Amino acid sequence: MMVRPTVDDFRRDPMFPRVERAVAAILANGKVVAPVDVLVKMGILASKDLEDWRFGRTPYLERVIRGSLSRLSRLLRIFGYHCHDLKLVPSQTAYVRWGKGPRTPLRFTKTCEPRLERVYARHFVWPGKGPFHPPREKSDAGA
Repeated sequence: MMVRPTVDDFRRDPMFPRVERAVAAILANGKVVAPVDVLVKMGILASKDLEDWRFGRTPYLERVIRGSLSRLSRLLRIFGYHCHDLKLVPSQTAYVRWGKGPRTPLRFTKTCEPRLERVYARHFVWPGKGPFHPPREKSDAGA
């Protein structure tokens, strides 16, 4: 059993490079990164399955995610830490059903646990005016 990644060691996690590449690819084309976009970019969620969920044809998103829920939880934690390090601003987003009919809220989890639902619905936004650029590392050269 792997130890849960922390803010101090998440970069050493074997999953981090894949998360980092997915976030970088998404930010290369826009200013907003959503967990579902990262899951699609990493191949953990098929675009077709995401669309089915958005149209209400799948009861909850975790049902169609490839892999274990513990691995998914680890990925979401690493994703959040990485976005924080990139100085992206968190923003809660309401996910509602697409298509005709009532705009009912979509579920991410089978249990509808509020904390997890918020984690899935949290987007991260680049607050800068121009395209995204990673924050510079602090160097000791000037000290």
